[in-house]
Amino acid sequence: MTKRCGWVSDDPLYIDYHDNEWGKPEYDDKKLFEMLCLEGAQAGLSWITVLKKREHYRKVFDNFNPHKIAQYDEAKREALLSDPGIIRNKLKVNAFIVNAQRYLEVTQEQSFKDYVWQFVGGAPVNNRRTSLKEVPATTAESDAMSKQLKKDGFKFVGSTICYAFMQATGMVDDHIEDCFLG
Repeated sequence: MTKRCGWVSDDPLYIDYHDNEWGKPEYDDKKLFEMLCLEGAQAGLSWITVLKKREHYRKVFDNFNPHKIAQYDEAKREALLSDPGIIRNKLKVNAFIVNAQRYLEVTQEQSFKDYVWQFVGGAPVNNRRTSLKEVPATTAESDAMSKQLKKDGFKFVGSTICYAFMQATGMVDDHIEDCFLG
């Protein structure tokens, strides 16, 4: 039997996410933007809840095109808030729109990849954890990322969300050593 990190359930979607996505370095600006939004949507919920809704999020949020999302009007917001295929939290839906607008601002100066990867010095950090108990909720790097994102006007970007984003996008590798990917 393949040994995985202890947080992975037997749900095939979760297994696929763990095996093929989580902890793998992501450098595509749009995919990074998508993950930042989705990690914010997760706040207070389990990741599997968001993961099961991800395809629908992609559909209703124009495949996470920040140029389109930044232009959403009140009618679009209301339509999103009545869509049972997403997490219908007004603050979270509004955060996607605000974050798209902030994304467009920060990417005038640099790529989003460079903007977020700067917090780990531009290269993945392999933490070589031996147990889930060793995995922190936040780090100095996620604190710094959160502080900068908030300063630049992003929403739902607390340090815990930023650390989960760093893990998901491979900025940090927190696969447990006895995991087949560790």
